[in-house]
Amino acid sequence: MSPANPVHNYKGIILAGGDGTRLHPLTRTVSKQLMPVYDKPLIYYPLSTLMRADIREVLVITTPRDQQAFVDLLGDGRQWGMDIQYALQPRPEGLAQAFLIGADFIGEGPVSLILGDNIFHGAGLSEKLTKACRREHGASVFAYHVPDPERYGVVDFESDGRAINIEEKPSLPKSHYAITGLYFYDREVIDIARAITPSARGELEITDLNLAYLRRGDLNVEILPRGTAWLDTGTCDSLLDAANFIRVVEKRQGQKIACPEEIAYRKGFIDEEQLLALASQQLKSGYGEYLHRLTQDHEVIVDEI
Repeated sequence: MSPANPVHNYKGIILAGGDGTRLHPLTRTVSKQLMPVYDKPLIYYPLSTLMRADIREVLVITTPRDQQAFVDLLGDGRQWGMDIQYALQPRPEGLAQAFLIGADFIGEGPVSLILGDNIFHGAGLSEKLTKACRREHGASVFAYHVPDPERYGVVDFESDGRAINIEEKPSLPKSHYAITGLYFYDREVIDIARAITPSARGELEITDLNLAYLRRGDLNVEILPRGTAWLDTGTCDSLLDAANFIRVVEKRQGQKIACPEEIAYRKGFIDEEQLLALASQQLKSGYGEYLHRLTQDHEVIVDEI
């Protein structure tokens, strides 16, 4: 186990609001972020990404309808050595609204925002997360090569690889690199978010926030390499694709992806006794058996969680 080592005291926000209309009728009564992705609820995946970045204080922003279900699932996080709090988003008014809703939670420190329906997996990801957390100033975002960039916020690069612009859903994209749903910002993000003017659709756009950092010369764009998986689970097809991807990798390797208990144990957030207690609560599903085996596996851990 590696000791917990938060860098610059980053806090994390998971934006798990919205109506999930593209998943109707599935999400008429259940939040999209509570939908299963193979063997775990969807929200486990963004939560695990923050945990891999050594972020232990997390705010989950939900709709009023769904908040109690998230509390029932995640609790206050202490079972994983975490501190999980909750806030309401009565209406979805843009991703940048998360920083206004979470202003008191963020306080004077830096913060990471991850969208509740985004899944990240791949070699080298933990290193990139740590690198982003070590930056004291500015913002860090992650770009991913996609075949259909017109659906996303697209970053334009100079010939030397320097980012020079971001366009939201352009009809003629300048590149194939989309900005993913994972962002790291310094303590100035709240003031910048407050200064943003709502877009034509009445939302505080995350692209405008990123552009504000870019114009100041304070935006770092990290390219996620080939072989990294970035999955957006906003449609029925993409939700099924994500579940199939997780199943194939887990079955092939015998290791779970986005298992909060395992990450907490490997990072030293919880000890062996606490892990075994969590395992005993879930033995019938096989999930608990996997957790129990972690304490019996004395192999040297040479890969990422």
